[in-house]
Amino acid sequence: MDIIDIKTYMHSLGREARAASRLIAKAETAARNRALTQMAMAIKREEQQLLAANARDVENAKERGLESAMIDRLTLTPKSIASMAEGLLQIAALADPVGEISDLNYRPSGIQVGKMRVPLGVIGIIYEARPNVTADAAGLCLKAGNAAILRGGSEAIHSNQAIAACVREGLKTAGLPETAIQVIETTDRAAVGELVTMKEFVDVIVPRGGKGLIERISNEARIPVIKHLDGVCHIYIDEGADLEKAIRVADNAKTQRYGTCNTLETLLVHENIAGEVLPPLCRIYLDKGVELRGDPASQTIIPEMKEAKEEDWYTEYLAPVLSVRVVSSLDQAVEHITTYGSQHTDSIITENYSNARRFLREVDSSSVMVNASTRFADGFEYGLGAEIGISTDKLHARGPVGLEGLTSQKFIVLGDGHIRH
Repeated sequence: MDIIDIKTYMHSLGREARAASRLIAKAETAARNRALTQMAMAIKREEQQLLAANARDVENAKERGLESAMIDRLTLTPKSIASMAEGLLQIAALADPVGEISDLNYRPSGIQVGKMRVPLGVIGIIYEARPNVTADAAGLCLKAGNAAILRGGSEAIHSNQAIAACVREGLKTAGLPETAIQVIETTDRAAVGELVTMKEFVDVIVPRGGKGLIERISNEARIPVIKHLDGVCHIYIDEGADLEKAIRVADNAKTQRYGTCNTLETLLVHENIAGEVLPPLCRIYLDKGVELRGDPASQTIIPEMKEAKEEDWYTEYLAPVLSVRVVSSLDQAVEHITTYGSQHTDSIITENYSNARRFLREVDSSSVMVNASTRFADGFEYGLGAEIGISTDKLHARGPVGLEGLTSQKFIVLGDGHIRH
């Protein structure tokens, strides 16, 4: 396709999505759940077709010399296909947020004023080489009463189209418009540029991927974006911490998985307990192959530690690397997080109730924790059932974005012939 064709193609998708969104918004919960169930059944039934399509993508990725980590994310297995189907069934089992009425109160005039939860409309989702996102995003958007335009990574084009066929089958079987969930068929990057500017058709954009992708979308979009750029997550071990608890939590936050946005990247330790907690904790890290980069005070306690550079405090490593700093107070810990953090997830380990309350109040992040691993910053762990991503924005949605984050609210007024005097 040339640029003119891309624009025509994308605007056609947009018009169809906008029309479908009105039908999905008023569809009964049972119809949306039936579509999700049928999608799951189709994915299970078409396992071999999905694997064959994915094998083409994996072979192309290897020929192009893509990194092994990307190929790993790209690869589907019978287990991951079963997980996709199970995820759709789990979404179907979640409570439907659409139409929920809250805060209904009588006013002195006699009218009742409340809020009703409603779909956002059309959601554009842009993601990289993870085919499972196609099913997850389709399911979440549909359950929340939205239409969606999905643009997966070019590396996964055959996998995404095979999954899209299962999605369309589920919609058709449930009597819903197949255009409610559309997966862009071209790998041309111009399609992304067009999608993020189609404000007459698309209500919100959700990018899922690396920092480069999210920066591009944020810079080019003329539509609201739900996003986070970095996950520079901190744990502060307070002087009032239980040391055994602190070691267990800080170990889990860093080493349970290295490549996630809620993984610990900087450890802050109060100077009064640094000499007690750092030796056993850093021994665990070093034994697990974690490279440590610290300030002079930390290096004095742990000689194997490398010197931390200024850029290290800003860095989301997504790797077995950890920055460590000894601080003199809770104030200094909060100041460090404020200066270098990304407003994603930060945790304090302490038995001091006052310090815990101060940390919760003063740290301005989308998730703030007490005596818990940052790895809990996740839609499933928060009881949302599933998530479309994590937002570090302050408006509309913040933190893990589940079904509620894919809806908005409107005021409703109930009267009985009331007039304003």
